[in-house]
Amino acid sequence: MTQISLRAIPANAIQQLLDNGYPPALARIFAARGITDTQQLETSFDHLLSFDKLKNAREMACLLADAIAAQKKLLVIADYDCDGATACAVAVRGLRAFGAQVEFIVPNRFAYGYGLTPEIVHLAKRSNPDILVTVDNGIASLEGVAEA
Repeated sequence: MTQISLRAIPANAIQQLLDNGYPPALARIFAARGITDTQQLETSFDHLLSFDKLKNAREMACLLADAIAAQKKLLVIADYDCDGATACAVAVRGLRAFGAQVEFIVPNRFAYGYGLTPEIVHLAKRSNPDILVTVDNGIASLEGVAEA
């Protein structure tokens, strides 16, 4: 039998969101997800985590800059869902804006599996890239990384 559970939602969280102009449905959804302050919904770049907090980000930026300067061939490998497609578009457009030679593949998850699988690495090798750049492929793709 299907059972529906309702989360306990602090009424003051919903009210604060309503008072700040959020529609009732969104206020309830946000509050149910633990958003209790409109500051948590702030989308300006000022509130993003600094890239220095991402492990090896500086080293990877230098690696990509050197690859672009050397005109190395980059291949972006992305997942096919909405955040994967967005990450792929941002990566490809951003890298091209810096002058990179970059192509992309978005493999069929049903044929190749999820994440960077050894099968996807073999598919990528057909393009003969110098560097693989993965976006939205998860962090547990150890077999695919080993294959690459």
